[in-house]
Amino acid sequence: MLKQYLFCLMIFGLATQAGAGDTPLLKLDTADDGRGWEAVGRLEIGQEAFCTGSLIEEDLVLTAAHCLFTKSTGAPVNPGEIEFRAGWRNGRAEAYRRVRRAVVHPDYVFGGDVVSDRVRNDVALLQLDRPIRTTAVTPFETDVGRSSGQAVGIVSYAHDRADAPSLQQVCNVMGYQAGMLVTSCNVDFGSSGSPIFSFDGDQPRIVSVVSAKARIDGDPVALGTELSRPLNELRDILAHDDEMFLRAPVAGNAVSQDEGRRASGAKFVKP
Repeated sequence: MLKQYLFCLMIFGLATQAGAGDTPLLKLDTADDGRGWEAVGRLEIGQEAFCTGSLIEEDLVLTAAHCLFTKSTGAPVNPGEIEFRAGWRNGRAEAYRRVRRAVVHPDYVFGGDVVSDRVRNDVALLQLDRPIRTTAVTPFETDVGRSSGQAVGIVSYAHDRADAPSLQQVCNVMGYQAGMLVTSCNVDFGSSGSPIFSFDGDQPRIVSVVSAKARIDGDPVALGTELSRPLNELRDILAHDDEMFLRAPVAGNAVSQDEGRRASGAKFVKP
């Protein structure tokens, strides 16, 4: 297990240097700054946590699977206790919707030990109780993942910037392996599920969602899930299964999210 973990880090360490060419975070705290990003919103998880999610259809929100589990017990969160606040900024949102169904990838294991296995399946779809049909909120399209050295961007919330989203216009894909992207994007607690964008073409397209943050040789990095395979599988499950919540297995030897894992100066935690 440890050897596989170290192997992944060594491969990614050969890629683009963390932070090279990255732009700083820009807080989108005015209507003008946030225009076009209203489909990114805060996910209120019960009364004690939040993540970031993004609207990809009128009634579908994309986020990270681990957001839908209670940290202390590993139990799935009741979808009815989740609210999506589209374009949340300074105490108000463009739209408020409760969640009717939540589907996590069937291969996702909450608290699993192998970083690459956990991250590549750390994705979920939330079906809203009502579609969001307003000209102020336009769902994002998705695209295939980026390769090493390509520029991406991210819009996210975090614990220290929870009142408005922040845009990082340029960060970089440092490495890619088997469905997991390592990027130099700036994330923190609350950024889980944040969309990572490609800016190729006329409109930004989501190529990944944030799963975890890490440090490699002292440099902060963000781990993301490449979407093409797991997202198609989730759409198929949602279309053919009427379960309220599809449970993901919980690892028998799950570790605390706050413990992380330490090796060669690297620490992985959930943002």
